[in-house]
Amino acid sequence: MVQNYQHGLIYILVDRQTGVNYLHTWNPQGSGLTPLLDEKGEPIVEMIEDADK
Repeated sequence: MVQNYQHGLIYILVDRQTGVNYLHTWNPQGSGLTPLLDEKGEPIVEMIEDADK
């Protein structure tokens, strides 16, 4: 998923081996990456089928 905002981008990335979701932000001044957390503070993990592909 990619969302444009003013002068940058917001991505949600999924690690294909662990299934952990990350929020990645980018703008011309820099970027950031952090795991997405649920309401309990645990990382959001998606079950990945065919992770070797």
